Amino acid sequence: MKGLTVQRPTVCAVLACSALLFVTGAACSATEPERDTEKPSRPGGVTARAGSATSVHVMWDRSTDNKAVTGYEVYEKGAKVKTVTGARHMIDVDRLTPSTAYTFTVRARDAAGNLSAPSGAVPVRTPALAPDDRKAPSAPVKLRGHVEGAGAVSLSWGRSADDTGVTSYDIYQEDSRIHSVRGAGTSARITGLRPGTVYTFTVRARDAAENSSGDSNAVDLTTAPGRGDGPSTAPRGLKATARTKAGVRGIELRWTPPRVGGGGVVREHQLFLDGELATTIVWGATPPAGTATYHFTVSEPPGTRYSIKLRAKLPDGKWGDFSAQRTVVTR
Repeated sequence: MKGLTVQRPTVCAVLACSALLFVTGAACSATEPERDTEKPSRPGGVTARAGSATSVHVMWDRSTDNKAVTGYEVYEKGAKVKTVTGARHMIDVDRLTPSTAYTFTVRARDAAGNLSAPSGAVPVRTPALAPDDRKAPSAPVKLRGHVEGAGAVSLSWGRSADDTGVTSYDIYQEDSRIHSVRGAGTSARITGLRPGTVYTFTVRARDAAENSSGDSNAVDLTTAPGRGDGPSTAPRGLKATARTKAGVRGIELRWTPPRVGGGGVVREHQLFLDGELATTIVWGATPPAGTATYHFTVSEPPGTRYSIKLRAKLPDGKWGDFSAQRTVVTR
């Protein structure tokens, strides 16, 4: 086969092996890598909450392993129903039956295929399906939070109202759901965050018919820097406002570029829309002092929702941290 190199034992190696057999009678074999037979630790802290009449949100604490945990397997009464990567520790199990009891367990898996012992079994019952329920809950109110060191935050909010009852609250970081709590809860602790990073959280309420509310108010929280980390390089105070000028829809941005030492200046920012790079904002002359502004037009129809964030190009040529994310709906 072209390009394939096959390594063969040299004459010296064969003679050395023969001599060893003649003198000692010992076997001569190639050295094999040590096989990983150690299982990951058993997942703990497993919870299962009915998110609707047909779905359950399963969460667990991360397992440990002598090498690395590469995945988790979720079981319902011994049958595997979901598999996720080792970086995740929650999953929604969908297409369930309303008014039905379920029992979930979780197992961790490493790269060698070793499976941990099953976690403790957690029972949950899906609620009854509310017929023809198309009314979404009201949005949660007064979302607030505080930082707990370099890797965790705590959030709390006011209850939502619904004609059939709120079954769960979903916590979003930017536009990704990262956590859920049962409908009776109004607080959550989010862990596994990065040091010195700004996070933007919102909460939505959900009912048994999978109707989701609008977003709560957004809360920006910046985790404490890690040991040896410098100041944040994220743009600060980003504001996004929908503007219509002469019949043309657009969005106006205002923000403060990050502070950089050594007399350096920030001349470029990358603008991300809905998680995708949209454009690079470049000042050819001296960048504005203090607050920066930028206006761009949009072609989508009125009522379109945009998620917006920025990051700056630092004097050393590297891109800095992302700003807090802002959402805006065009008029």
